[in-house]
Amino acid sequence: MHIVACVKQTPKSDNVKIDPATGCLIRSGAASAMNPFDEYALEEAVMLKEQLGGTVSVITMGPPQAEAVLRDSIARGADKVYQLGDMAFAGSDTWSTSYALSKGIEKINSLCPVDLVICGKQTNDSDTGHIGPQVSAWMKWPNAAFVKKVVSVNEKSITVERLTEDGGETLEIPFPCVISVVKDINSPRVRSVKGRMAAKRAEVTKWTADDVAADKTKLGMKNCPTRVVKSFVPKREVCAACVEGANAKERGAKLVDILKENKYI
Repeated sequence: MHIVACVKQTPKSDNVKIDPATGCLIRSGAASAMNPFDEYALEEAVMLKEQLGGTVSVITMGPPQAEAVLRDSIARGADKVYQLGDMAFAGSDTWSTSYALSKGIEKINSLCPVDLVICGKQTNDSDTGHIGPQVSAWMKWPNAAFVKKVVSVNEKSITVERLTEDGGETLEIPFPCVISVVKDINSPRVRSVKGRMAAKRAEVTKWTADDVAADKTKLGMKNCPTRVVKSFVPKREVCAACVEGANAKERGAKLVDILKENKYI
């Protein structure tokens, strides 16, 4: 079985500066790590490999420093890692990013047929939850989002339980397919010493847009169908008042006056 996990390098902190001209996060110099939701996607891929046999490949799109999350993936049990790195990808929205990832997965598929692609539910720097479903749409593969449990796997399909607004449902999806998982699905393992050693020696395969035969008119900020009009970090203002009075009734009356004055009631 060949499983591909999609991961992303995201900021560790929520206190990240934003470029006022583009509305994009300023990632340079900021401490980064693997997107927390992708840890569960990778763990599920490795668990399935351990149960069924096969290979886990990991792909990311990002600048040179994003190589770190691929080496981290090796430390967590992945076998092969691929990085999409090209200025043509810069500033891509989810539509362009998912297109680039789909082209990367297509190339991996040409090297060794892919059965399953696993993504995290969302990223902690945008929270869209688009990538998994969009990758499946580009590849014309079936998809299940918000997967909380893999029920069973056979040679032709995977059966999963997924969360819905009304509760949940069980789906059988034929291979090849794409799933996006939630944190309920597993508990990511601690990196072993052996894994850390393997991560240092691992070969990271790096591809440009041309290497994966991507259409550059679908890549980068200028070709994105969505635009960030304005993005900012809200100011945190602390407004507190001490309500005093001779007794509870008097303090309660003063509190009501304050709430009315500020139009809370």
